[in-house]
Amino acid sequence: MRTFTLTLSGRVVALVVAVVLALAAVVATVAYGVADARATAAAARAAGAQPPVLAAGVATATNPLGIASSRYATATATANEPDAKPKVVVVGTGGTISGKASGRETFTSYRSGSYLMEDMLDALRPELDAVADVSAVQFGNAGSSGYTIAQFHALTQEVEKQLETADAVVVTTGTDTQEEFAYWLDLTVQSRKPVVTTGSMRPWGAADSPAEDLVFGTDAPANLYNAIKVAASQQTYCFGTVLMLNDEIQAAREVTKTNSYRTDTFQSREYGVLGWIDGDSITLGRAPARVTTCDTEDWFTPFDLDDVAPADLPRTEILVSYQEAGGEAVTAFADAGVEGIVTAGTGAGGISRAMSQARSAAIGEGVWFVSTTRTGSGSSYSAGNGVIAGGDLTAIKARLLLLLSRASPRTSTPRAAGSRRTGRRRSTSPRPPRRWARRPAPPRCCSPAPRRRRARRRRPS
Repeated sequence: MRTFTLTLSGRVVALVVAVVLALAAVVATVAYGVADARATAAAARAAGAQPPVLAAGVATATNPLGIASSRYATATATANEPDAKPKVVVVGTGGTISGKASGRETFTSYRSGSYLMEDMLDALRPELDAVADVSAVQFGNAGSSGYTIAQFHALTQEVEKQLETADAVVVTTGTDTQEEFAYWLDLTVQSRKPVVTTGSMRPWGAADSPAEDLVFGTDAPANLYNAIKVAASQQTYCFGTVLMLNDEIQAAREVTKTNSYRTDTFQSREYGVLGWIDGDSITLGRAPARVTTCDTEDWFTPFDLDDVAPADLPRTEILVSYQEAGGEAVTAFADAGVEGIVTAGTGAGGISRAMSQARSAAIGEGVWFVSTTRTGSGSSYSAGNGVIAGGDLTAIKARLLLLLSRASPRTSTPRAAGSRRTGRRRSTSPRPPRRWARRPAPPRCCSPAPRRRRARRRRPS
């Protein structure tokens, strides 16, 4: 048998030939992919397909989604001018982000609301001064669960007040109920300017000053800094309120807290994030379709708190259904004067027979009901006989929307003279709509807000 042995030089030549052939294969594959993509795009254009940008706008460096809005284009372009120094106000309410830990190594032993926002901003300077002209308003300094609905009302008014002169507002809160803070502001703030909520899962530091002894691995300074950068960029102009934690930007309506300790706790379930921030780069993958009405009055929600006093905000509650759940809680809430109840039902929103019977009786007393699912994702379409379908809203967000719907003079009729807010109420209220189709608010994240019924004193956009 004959054998063939390559010399050293022959082996080198063979290796070079193999590399050249491999590179040729790669080039051919890439060229085929490009040609196929171009052919597909050409066929789509021939068929009349629109480019994949929101509202068929023109994608630019400052408007990567191609949002077709003159207001949006102006806001983002102005923020990116070479000498631009946007004005951002940070409204502090407390929470873990302002927490002082018992030691630099602990994430769980700390006191919320220990640091003032002005001191926290100073700890980020001088780097922060290169991003924006940033100032602080200390609205409160407590855990997020401690705030009342009346204080939510005041927070909206404070944010609107600051937006009269600022380009954007960042609101820091505890993460326990941050999704409620964010959705409330999303529904009630009557300004197109960016509103960004942020917080942290780990306390800021362990010293008396936030400039010293940071907790190991704290996410607090980074979240605050990045939230200010997102707000200053104006990239979320006309998005409504967004939440920014863990470098991710999420829509207030969709986001929910999913873990008690992890820093990536906030998720937007089936929808996914709006975008993210990496250093100086802000990437947006999608936008709430509310932005498509940015240039019109349809952008505004009907929940203008200038029309509603804090004392007129009604009680709304949540009840969870489970195996053989009783109906006594429904009856008790109705007797206590609760004006709306959200049920978090099994599967697509089902509730027990006892709860259903109690609900029917309460509907006769004028109580509004919204049906949601306790599963954490998916939708509830059950409607009729005095029950509103909650769609894909979580129970806690459906409760806020229900509360504002009952309080707003544009979505609810006045009570009869002499009727009281406490005790068993007479059936003076109209039956609620079967679904939140367009009024008082859209059932989907991407439905435009309803048209405003009357002219009002407009705050700067």
